[in-house]
Amino acid sequence: MVRAASLFCSRTLLRAQEQPTFSAGVKVVNLLATVRNKDRALVRDLTKDDFTLSENGRPQVIRYFSRESELPLTLGLMVDTSMSQRRVLDAERGASFRFLDQVLRENKDQVFIMQFDMSVQLRQPLTSSRKALNDTLPYVDTPTSRQLRIQTGGGTLLYDAVVTAAQNEMQKARNRKALIVLSDGVDTGSEATLAQAIAAAQRADTIIYSILFSDPGAYGLSLAGSSGKAALTRMSKETGGGFFEASKKQGIDRIFDWIQEELRSQYSIGYISDEPVRISEFRKIQLSAKPKGLVVQARDQYWAQR
Repeated sequence: MVRAASLFCSRTLLRAQEQPTFSAGVKVVNLLATVRNKDRALVRDLTKDDFTLSENGRPQVIRYFSRESELPLTLGLMVDTSMSQRRVLDAERGASFRFLDQVLRENKDQVFIMQFDMSVQLRQPLTSSRKALNDTLPYVDTPTSRQLRIQTGGGTLLYDAVVTAAQNEMQKARNRKALIVLSDGVDTGSEATLAQAIAAAQRADTIIYSILFSDPGAYGLSLAGSSGKAALTRMSKETGGGFFEASKKQGIDRIFDWIQEELRSQYSIGYISDEPVRISEFRKIQLSAKPKGLVVQARDQYWAQR
């Protein structure tokens, strides 16, 4: 009996050591990283010793490391419902329905749905219910004629939507967190800037997956192909997510498959900075893989809160 209890305790301790759990009061910087090889295939078999990490140019010690793919997810589905999206919205809704049906593990993962056009609306608060999400998606739609007639604000509030989602929904969550933004990337009315939207996501430890889904005929000057693409790419790169562009060759269903695969193939990395936090500030992070030919996808800074 004593031997069995000892063995049980040993196994319990081993499992605890493998999990990225952190002591209360210790300020641990958490990173989620995806690694691909030169053929863009996911690399899933790296160890802690295969990475190097620095903060503001100073080497850091990786204290916590896990390849755990079963950690709970908190996802935000962000859908651009401005008039420039009206001809592609059905395809977005259909793909979103299939993605959520595949990725959501009820009683474990949580998802919210937010739409943005000339306003920002939380259509479905965080839920683990497939039924609630599926019932909500048909109502994610472009503004009505009446709403357009009484419109007093400006255009498409993409940046405001990201700030709202990060501050109101993601800041309080403690799981792996990601926003999935379906948009042409054109913002024509936000009070927040692109930089402020990125900073809000970084403060909430949230990565952004951007899907450029545009109607080429919606703009006379192809704004979505220039400034919109650049904005979405930057949001994803600086938060450690990925940027995708929907096309005939690369359908949105395939893009969602890639995102789902990434979400299940991330490395969870934690470290304690060697520099005490004296003032609240952003600090630069550089995470690299030692083996040649590997590309690490992770956020490049974090908010050090005093």
